[in-house]
Amino acid sequence: MTQPLTQDDILLALRDCFDPEVKLNLVDLGLICSITLAPDPHATPAFPRQHVTVCMTLTTPQCPASGLIFEQVNNRLACIPQISKVDVQLVWEPKWTPHRISAAGRAQLGLE
Repeated sequence: MTQPLTQDDILLALRDCFDPEVKLNLVDLGLICSITLAPDPHATPAFPRQHVTVCMTLTTPQCPASGLIFEQVNNRLACIPQISKVDVQLVWEPKWTPHRISAAGRAQLGLE
């Protein structure tokens, strides 16, 4: 039997998803606001599969890459066998600001 996924597992996977304009992964850019994992007793096959909800924001409401970004998140998480369903929700609170960029992201962007 496989172990249930953790929020850290999801964050690690989401580091493969990038904002195409900034060239920084969504986690270090600070776009991921919260991750919720819940058992999915109705999943087929029935090994411990989980429903994952990702609440995320964008750098701006007019972000032209929003569709591509959401598609990346859905596709990346749908590849994980332990996930039965992915739900990506756009939120505007907390509002994104450059202060949400991680230290690693700041270093990569030369903002240190």
